[in-house]
Amino acid sequence: MLLKLNPVLQSKFPGLHATIVCIKGVKVEVEDARLEAFKSDVFRRIKARWSIDDLREHPIFRAYRDFFWKVGIDPTKTRPAAEALIRRVLRDSPIPRINTLVDAYNLASVETSMPFAAFDLGSLLGEPVMREATAGEEFLGIGMDKPLVLGGGEPVIQDEEKLIAVYPHRDAEASKVTLETGDILLLTCGVPGVDEETLRKAEAVAVSYITRFCGGNAG
Repeated sequence: MLLKLNPVLQSKFPGLHATIVCIKGVKVEVEDARLEAFKSDVFRRIKARWSIDDLREHPIFRAYRDFFWKVGIDPTKTRPAAEALIRRVLRDSPIPRINTLVDAYNLASVETSMPFAAFDLGSLLGEPVMREATAGEEFLGIGMDKPLVLGGGEPVIQDEEKLIAVYPHRDAEASKVTLETGDILLLTCGVPGVDEETLRKAEAVAVSYITRFCGGNAG
């Protein structure tokens, strides 16, 4: 299903979409030998498909960079997630290893060129919505020592009590996926210029990778 967008944000960014799906009953591990072997297969396909020059010119990556500029992020310093991962693969640099669930959707990101995020469903209250941040709101992202004070206007996702993401590049510490996570909410992050069908196809790949290596059922 589509993530609910506040009308003000929707009018500011026509064509902005993000999809969400619940996957219940996952088992998150530190690592999985099958997943590590599968990474090698994915990396071989990516090296055959892309070059650094291709990434610079492809309309999908340009759409994410354009959105980053519009929301105040310099994409030459903070690259969109899928592009950053693919660049690592092309340069034979290791991609981050977090846990089997995050690693699985990172592989889907590399495969589909779409960025994903996942939230521990048990930590969420109510239906999430994307809106513009209010100046002075605080957000504690994964790995941060102290909260980030938002300037106002940034796209953020909240549940009924807290911010869970600064869209589309930072997720909250409080709702991150851990080894204790049993159910997740998977987010496929779109931007204007990336249509809903493309997001849904990418979501299907991510769901298949997650359930292949972590179990669970989507719905």
